[in-house]
Amino acid sequence: MRDAILLTGATGHIGGRLLRLLEAGGAASGRRIRCLSRQPRRVAAGAGTEVVRGDCLYTPSLEVALAGVDTAFYLVHSMGSGADFAARDRQAALNFGRAAARAGVRRIIYLGGLADDVASLSPHLRSRAETGQHLRAAGVPVVEFRASIVIGAGSLSFEMIRALVERLPVMICPRWVNTPAQPIAVDDVVGYLAAAIDLAGDDDRTFDIGGPEVVSYGDMMRLYARLRGLRRLLVSVPVLTPRLSGLWLGLVAPAQARIGRPLVEGLKNATVVRDPAARAAFAVDPMPLSRAFTRAIADGAAAWSKIDAREVEVDVPPARAFAPIRRIGGTNGWYSGDLLWRVRGWLDRLTGGPGMRRGRLLCEDCAVGDVIDDWSVEAYEADRHLRLAADFRLPGRGWLEFQVTPLDGGRRSRIRQVATFDPRGVLGRLYWYAVYPFHAIVFGGLLRELARRATTIETVAETVPPEATGDMAGIKASGR
Repeated sequence: MRDAILLTGATGHIGGRLLRLLEAGGAASGRRIRCLSRQPRRVAAGAGTEVVRGDCLYTPSLEVALAGVDTAFYLVHSMGSGADFAARDRQAALNFGRAAARAGVRRIIYLGGLADDVASLSPHLRSRAETGQHLRAAGVPVVEFRASIVIGAGSLSFEMIRALVERLPVMICPRWVNTPAQPIAVDDVVGYLAAAIDLAGDDDRTFDIGGPEVVSYGDMMRLYARLRGLRRLLVSVPVLTPRLSGLWLGLVAPAQARIGRPLVEGLKNATVVRDPAARAAFAVDPMPLSRAFTRAIADGAAAWSKIDAREVEVDVPPARAFAPIRRIGGTNGWYSGDLLWRVRGWLDRLTGGPGMRRGRLLCEDCAVGDVIDDWSVEAYEADRHLRLAADFRLPGRGWLEFQVTPLDGGRRSRIRQVATFDPRGVLGRLYWYAVYPFHAIVFGGLLRELARRATTIETVAETVPPEATGDMAGIKASGR
């Protein structure tokens, strides 16, 4: 019975999102879901999803993966494998197409790149176009989507924009930053891919997909800067070739450089939708570019943020462990590093912020939206969770979060304290590293004092007298 969907590339930023959508049930329509991966442990698959080990360059593994498959998604490439990536892409696509034909697969769905004249393309875009041809060579119908720049947290194009704009106040840009493109949100790409499962007909189909706006790479960098509140200057020069740009990328954004250089070399080619057939064939309404960028920035904030996480275990139940947390701030103070907190509040007032003088409305409890000195309560669950958002002036955004987890049936507790900072630009990173040496004093001391107060009998009172010494027995602390 051929009722399975095979997904390759499930560990990628597009394949991973598609897997979550398929597992949600609507797009898969009751079909079994199977993932093919060289590293099965990296696939974030649900309980009902089968994951098999394999490689498109190793034909025997494809025979196993494609058995009983009705529809196969081909979302893999070899761009990060070195200079011979095009040859590897060619062989992998030929292997996959032939194995799919032998297995009786009804349809292959492939995501490629948007471009016009194959002969003038960069090696990367030419390989993407040729991959579709190689998949079709064995006779299995292929639905090919040709996408422009994909905007989403984790996509190479977006991460390059983020790295460049965040790190460089002034950017010397080559002419290719003015090349027109039609970027599309990653969620819209996933929507098109999922909708192709039930596309009527058994013919080969090719669809150009893009967002509603035609812009340049420079326009996207300026949009990112505006949404992040950064002032950036782009200076265009005619002598910086795409190849030299790739080498320059390795200096300012080494994490993206290894697979980003082939992409940069392709930016000389316009990637604009010429055939609007996809809008008529699928019920997908691509979102505006500003919304795509806003969503990508929000989705990626956790991955980019700087984090100071510490935890401690205490021999008291969660309600006792949480008591000093819910009383923090105001007249109760911040338990540790009072001088540093006062200095921080004074600096904030000096720059026009509220400082640490706002206090708090209630000494014994709080609710979402409450003010606690220079913070606002963003999330609150009694005896479990408190997240504070920083209101003081910062070159970025900051949070301080406390989580209490019951241990040993509720007889003991773990207190986890996390300070998170989402830096904005170079100044944000300089700020984080400048204040980081003080974290051991402020946040380390805060956690130790929370544990002391939780394990001291006076914690049941409204305040704890400063002379209380408590009992540090049973406290095991760790930090990173």
